[in-house]
Amino acid sequence: MAENHAFLTLDRLFRVRGINVPEVYAVSADGLCYIQEDLGDELLFSAVARGRESGSYSEEEEALLLKTIACLPKIQFEGGRGLDWNICYPQPSFDARMIDFDLNYFKYCFLKATGLEFHEVKLQDDFERLREDLLQDDEPTFLYRDFQARNVMLRDGVPYFIDFQGGRKGPIYYDVASFISQARSRYPETLKQKMVATYLEALKPYKDIDPEVFNARLRLFILFRTLQVLGAYGFRGYFEKKPHFLASVPFALDNLRRLLKTPFDRYPYLNSVLSELTTLSQFYSPVEDRRLEVHIWSFAFKKGVPPDDSGNGGGYVFDCRSVNNPGKYEFYRQFNGTDAEVIKFLEDDGEILTFLDSVYTLVDAHVQRFIERKFSHLQVSFGCTGGQHRSVYSAEHLAAHLAAKFDVKIIVTHRELNIEKRI
Repeated sequence: MAENHAFLTLDRLFRVRGINVPEVYAVSADGLCYIQEDLGDELLFSAVARGRESGSYSEEEEALLLKTIACLPKIQFEGGRGLDWNICYPQPSFDARMIDFDLNYFKYCFLKATGLEFHEVKLQDDFERLREDLLQDDEPTFLYRDFQARNVMLRDGVPYFIDFQGGRKGPIYYDVASFISQARSRYPETLKQKMVATYLEALKPYKDIDPEVFNARLRLFILFRTLQVLGAYGFRGYFEKKPHFLASVPFALDNLRRLLKTPFDRYPYLNSVLSELTTLSQFYSPVEDRRLEVHIWSFAFKKGVPPDDSGNGGGYVFDCRSVNNPGKYEFYRQFNGTDAEVIKFLEDDGEILTFLDSVYTLVDAHVQRFIERKFSHLQVSFGCTGGQHRSVYSAEHLAAHLAAKFDVKIIVTHRELNIEKRI
């Protein structure tokens, strides 16, 4: 009854404020039953399924995601304006108890179930610092609570919103974090950045926030949401014995690995526990192993082109010798293409940038098609005179470009420098 009352009250308010939600046509006298508008059967979740499966989203899929997140500020500010928060179910606001529930959910239903040993008091100290930081905002904005692609219907390409009855007063960052950090969505970092930029632009009529400040706050909520999601997966998988939830854990941990590339210095013990958690072998899923692997080489032509051990024939071999060579100057011979001195030389000259623009166009198309066809391996090699400057710079920059744009495994080998790394 209370949940129905929350839904019906929110639905009426949202429609008055011009928010796309289903119309309720009739409600029974006791409030237990109601008839609502049929919005069809197209979910945003289904509309972007191809991108989710491949890790590479088409322009049409990106447009739908951006259109959806652009609606969020209106829901948060117009939806919260004049709302009696006491009608919210099961509680009126995002508060300390809610945070404690979710952090303990993670600790007891997931962390302990993994068998990883940890110091509970030290972990609790960091949980309390995190809780304090999450509660710094106190604006009368509506927190959707479950703002994600499964709760967005599409009618003629226009987003409509459902399943908001669990909403309450809360910070704007929570719903943005929920939307862009869904464990199995596999959004590339460039797409996440576009979604945040779109959200901030749509936010301006209500609130103007410095992007750096916003992103710093958002990062805390992404951490919190990731822990919350792992708690849910642990409970459903370890305790309710539903293995498909455990199959999602590697995706959430992959998000966590990316998040921890910049340490959470304010929560040092939590950071160390999470870092150890991401190394546990049981969470490296076969699904991850089936992602396309792109092996990028730098080499010296005088020592031969690197062989392709995958048996696929070698892929691309790009000749960097047309680009102005820093190695012909004595000063640069002590450096390689990862050093600031060489990077400045090449980028000031500019030829390498034009060269790589053409490389990106070719390789992007290849990677996209290989992902769609579920191929396992692509090799890209950059050769120059000594395998030290231009080829190394090119390999590093292609790796960074692909890592930002696609969900692929990347190995970089600088053969003549005897360096290999995974990104």
